[in-house]
Amino acid sequence: MIKVAVTTAYSRSPLVLMLTGVLVLASLFSIIFFVSGGSHFQDPLFCVFVVFSFTSIVDLIISLEEDGYISGFMEVYIREGEPYLRTAHGIMICYWDGIVHYGLYLAMIAAIGQRKSYRNLGLFWLGSLMMSIVVFLLGNLIGKYSSDLSPAFLLNLPYILIPIWAGGRLFQQPKALPCLSPEKVAEEQRKRLYQRPQDMGLVLVLLLTAAFTFFRGMVVLDCPADSCFEYIYQREPYLRDPVAYPKVQMLIYMFYVLPFFCLCIYGLVLPGCSWLPDWSLVFAGAVAQAQFSHLGSSLHSRTPFPYQTPEDVWWSFFITNVLYALGPQLLAYRCLRCPAFFLPATPASLHMGKKHQ
Repeated sequence: MIKVAVTTAYSRSPLVLMLTGVLVLASLFSIIFFVSGGSHFQDPLFCVFVVFSFTSIVDLIISLEEDGYISGFMEVYIREGEPYLRTAHGIMICYWDGIVHYGLYLAMIAAIGQRKSYRNLGLFWLGSLMMSIVVFLLGNLIGKYSSDLSPAFLLNLPYILIPIWAGGRLFQQPKALPCLSPEKVAEEQRKRLYQRPQDMGLVLVLLLTAAFTFFRGMVVLDCPADSCFEYIYQREPYLRDPVAYPKVQMLIYMFYVLPFFCLCIYGLVLPGCSWLPDWSLVFAGAVAQAQFSHLGSSLHSRTPFPYQTPEDVWWSFFITNVLYALGPQLLAYRCLRCPAFFLPATPASLHMGKKHQ
């Protein structure tokens, strides 16, 4: 009887759900403080990662329950608090948060405990989380679930504010500088693009990715061209889904990721773009998360049948979207593996550069 009464109270008051979530997070902060004795609080991101790892487990439970693997854990909360998590997109971002983000949290918590750098992992996580929450929130605000928003929706706001603050701290952390002599840096930066075949390949990949990004942006903007009409009805009908997540995703790609691809091409042609390694990690995380959610949602059974990817184009759709996600990962790997080309030019390298002109 008590369980029934509590469940009824929760179902009648979504505000209770929101307050319960706040109390759970506050309690978790208190437990962390007393257990650690404040030893790890010299790095406040430790608390962020521990709390977010808890919410990752909750998201994994939600996704497993919605796909029918388990039952009886989050049904009331989903039904009364955040029903949009029952969409294919909601399930996919919960899987990503519960698996990929959770793994990143554990790795970064371990690095903090061992006094090691976690800057690169943190930047990848930053891009992934920001892309996930921005698309999710905007899709909820303008999609078909906009009329179903409850106070529990406000629990998503920390996922915007905290990563912004955490990102500032991550960018302020010192970089792990490679042991390269000024002569080696100058030698690498003197090479033209045709002398760097791997970079030429990356430039070609980025050009194709940028073109595809622009095309899909025009598709969701209802471009009247026949190719756009054919694509949205025969290739990716999920872009028409009224939940609005895919449309928001393509517009973010077009207005934010596309300009970054152009900047990346610039950074691969001209040496000394020291900003590229960091931001390539951020965008690698963002595109990886976005493509996982978009690809999974297009094929998931929760997506209404008229918006699911047709079987006759399944493999071409799958391969295209996997390759789209792979480009930024290759760029980030290249920047981390051979960073000499992107290091700021030193006086010695400038002198040697002039000497060889």
